[in-house]
Amino acid sequence: MSYLRSNMSSGSRTARRTLEFGRTHVVRPKGKHQATMVWLHGLGDNGSSASQLLESLSLPNIKWICPTAPTRPVAILGGYSCTAWFEVGELSEDGPDDWESLDASAAHIANLLAAEPADVKVGIGGFSMGAAMALYSATCYAMGRYGNGNPYPLNLRAVVGLSGWLPGARSLRNKIEGSHEAARRAASLPILQCHGKADDVVPYIYGEKSVQCLNSAGFRFLTFKDFDGLGHYTVPKEMNEVSNWLTSRLGLEGYRS
Repeated sequence: MSYLRSNMSSGSRTARRTLEFGRTHVVRPKGKHQATMVWLHGLGDNGSSASQLLESLSLPNIKWICPTAPTRPVAILGGYSCTAWFEVGELSEDGPDDWESLDASAAHIANLLAAEPADVKVGIGGFSMGAAMALYSATCYAMGRYGNGNPYPLNLRAVVGLSGWLPGARSLRNKIEGSHEAARRAASLPILQCHGKADDVVPYIYGEKSVQCLNSAGFRFLTFKDFDGLGHYTVPKEMNEVSNWLTSRLGLEGYRS
């Protein structure tokens, strides 16, 4: 179970150091390989548990790559070390963004997809902090570069975020509006976001705000699904929604519900 407290205080920033990513787990396609998705776990989780969830889906044409985030001291957990894609002080529009770690994780994820065959469509999805990472990758794709200015190498075809939020939301609109190419890419990228209305870890309002922010920045291909009574976890109904959406958006064959 991943966890992330909503009553976070900024806390002290940990010293910068090179962090090693954990083990990557791969779920091979059972049918014709048409798409590859990187799936990102939540805070404190790992790629193994993500791969087990995805293996159960009826999506034979997708290869799933499930990396594990670096283990780092997490300020919101009192310095306790666990897997985290980036540091987060608090879930608020005024909270600081850990650009260095966001870019490092986004680059690691892009590298995992860079070697996929040219005829295979690529995308990124995730849960909680993994969803935040997927949405940040979507903004990097639209802008054509990471936050640090280095070029973003992928042609993303689908992004999925479950129970997450959008890092860097405050400055996104200005960055996209300043470039015709960025606006074009933003408008054409399919994004699915799902959020439980009973989420007490990453409250529903943060999912709703991230959709509003992406939409106002020019991401027009957005689908937002809410789930009554759903807390900070996934359920089969939600994963069926993800499966159907990916099948449609990626043009997959051989799907049986």
